[in-house]
Order: sequence, then C-alpha cells, then structure tokens
Amino acid sequence: MNLTQIFNTPNPIIGVVHLLPLPTSARWGGSLKAVIERAEQEATALAAGGVDGIIVENFFDAPFAKDCVDPAVVSAMTLIVDRIMNLVVVPVGINLLRNDAKSALAIASCVNAQFIRVNVLTGVMATDQGLIEGQAHQLMRYRRELGADVAILADVLVKHARPLGMPNLTTAVQETIERGLADAVILSGWATGSPPSFEDLELATTAAKGTPVLIGSGATWENIGQLMKAADGAIVASSLKRNGKITEPIDPIRVAQFVEAARQVAAAKEKFKSVTSVKLTQ
Repeated sequence: MNLTQIFNTPNPIIGVVHLLPLPTSARWGGSLKAVIERAEQEATALAAGGVDGIIVENFFDAPFAKDCVDPAVVSAMTLIVDRIMNLVVVPVGINLLRNDAKSALAIASCVNAQFIRVNVLTGVMATDQGLIEGQAHQLMRYRRELGADVAILADVLVKHARPLGMPNLTTAVQETIERGLADAVILSGWATGSPPSFEDLELATTAAKGTPVLIGSGATWENIGQLMKAADGAIVASSLKRNGKITEPIDPIRVAQFVEAARQVAAAKEKFKSVTSVKLTQ
C-alpha cells in the first residue's frame, strides 16, 4: 500500500487529536458533546497549520484496556472520526489504545478512514496493561474480509513497553514488515514526548528497505530537522500544543512552524536524491 497516495507526499507530517475521556473510561466527564467540540477544534487547528494527515486517538482514556475496548468507546470514536472527516480534507486515521487494532480497523472501514496505528502488531510486549501479544494474522485477515483499503502503521518496540527477550531493532523492523505485513513502521522513544535516537532511526530505515519509517514521539520544532534526515515522516502531538503541554489544545501557530521546518528538510532530501540519481545515470 503506497502511503504517498494517501498523504500526497512521501514525507507526511501527521498531527494527533487527543480525545477527551470517552464513555466508560475512568475520567469520563459525562458530555460527549464537549468531547466532539474539542476534537473538531483540534482537527481544524491541525489542518489549518498544514499537516498532511490527522490521527485520532483515545489518549485521555488511561488507564487503558489491554486489547478490546468497551463498545461505547468504539461507538463514540466512530461518531467523532466521521465528524472530523466531514470537517477537514486531509486523510484521517485511528489509534485505539492500548491495542484494539481490530476495532480501529472496523471503524476505519465503516467511515472510510485511510489508516490506523497499531501499537503491537507482532511480538510480545510487557506494558503497564500487562503482556500484549501482536495479532498480525487476525488483523490482516480481518482487513481482507472487510475489503478495507486501510493502511497499517505499526510501532516497532513501542513506547511505554519492554519486549520479552532482547530483540534486535533491525530484526524487529524486518519482522514487522515481512511477517506482520505492516505498510509503514513507527519508531518512538521510551515514553510520550521522548524522541527516538537518530542512530536508531538510521538503523530502522536501513532495515525497512524502502518501507516508510515514521517518528512516533518526541518530535519538536527544534529537533525535526535532524530527525527527518533519517526518517520518512512523523506523528506529532505534544509539541503542537500550547506551551508544548500535553493537556492543552492544539496551537495552529506551532503546527505551522513545525510543518515548515519538516518540509524544509524533506525538500532538501528530495533534492539530494534527484542530484544523486542524475549522477548515477551519467
């Protein structure tokens, strides 16, 4: 599945809409209208700032269910994602935390969302929710059964988790792509707001052999120029919010600054590739 066709660029910047607590979550506030209004405001701010895509996630539902979320969460997410898709023109995706990829895929199929993020697609990770096992075989079969043209963006050695055993990053990337059939891989730091190292991004990109590698956390206006030299794109949330605080709303000015910085390095990379290609053919 070609991500360039989805985002209209080989180097997408994907902004995140962190939903306020949804029904049945520990901090549910009782008003779905308030959740929808906040989500619409954040999606509009991200689109106005120039992102190439938006991913909607139930971030404030923590503590999260390990795998299957409550049906009320699925219902609320479906409604909200559909509202956002009618509000913005950029591609919209879903991350259903902690790892309910099957429900995320079902929502995407119903509302024609174009991608989902899967925290654990392959392998086994020890998390604060317990042991989470990747279910790539079920997810890919389900995608085929639904006939859903939905891209799977999969984390490798996801944040807030530790793998059972000591898998090599190169091996983990290759297995996520070759055995899990991910359409793109995501590399994060150890926690929300923590970036992956430049060296790890280089390793992941080499191992991916052309499959897109996205930065999954910790990207900021200050570091994106360096990190994007070794990655194909980024999923970004915290640094786009007012004062960089995770609980604050999206700041369209910060979005525009981030997008501009990322596009400058992406343009430089494409120019370098073009010049190198010409020299090789001479």
